[in-house]
Amino acid sequence: MSAMASLLFHLLCCLTVFWLLPLPSHSADPDPLQDFCVANLSASISVNGFPCKPASEVTSDDFFFDGFTQEGNTTNAFASFLTPGNVLSFPGLNSLGISMNRVDFAPGGINPPHSHPRASEVGVVIEGKLLVGFVTTNNVYYSKVLTAGHMFAIPRGLVHFQLNVGDGKALAYTAFNSHLPGAAVVPLNLFASSIPNEVLTKTFQVDADLINTIKSKFRS
Repeated sequence: MSAMASLLFHLLCCLTVFWLLPLPSHSADPDPLQDFCVANLSASISVNGFPCKPASEVTSDDFFFDGFTQEGNTTNAFASFLTPGNVLSFPGLNSLGISMNRVDFAPGGINPPHSHPRASEVGVVIEGKLLVGFVTTNNVYYSKVLTAGHMFAIPRGLVHFQLNVGDGKALAYTAFNSHLPGAAVVPLNLFASSIPNEVLTKTFQVDADLINTIKSKFRS
């Protein structure tokens, strides 16, 4: 096993243990009332979560996920790619109160300012050099440049980001105490939505031409 592969294995083991130990008292999702509740993503009923697949239809594959084995395509405006391992892609996580993401960064790539309304977050840098920061509700900014093996924690609901400040690619894994933490991405919420220009011009104290220029960067 190569040194990098060995480091990756040990870091993921530490991250998983670190996050799983406090689950009974600190999970952001309700405690499960049975051994498992594999999500039935095609169910017609809507609940706060997903109904369970009938136990007779559950298979081993429901409890395993290989979505993190491939590097994400970072050819986009942010030069980063997030691969989610939440209940929508990994139904076996339903009701367990846990999920993870893989985040790939090209040189100069950013996971732009965003928040998770339903979960706190921990992460570990696997490769490269990342500036990780968050802002409190009192507008206090905390940040640090991290390299492989360094961990970070983001309190629930606070705006945060990761920026690749190294010379090459970077890779991080993040974990959450929710099977579906959600993500409110600040630039997309503001400039890729239907918020009226009048609101944005008054909020940022700029003219409509500048708002339209920024919006043009996020049109698909």
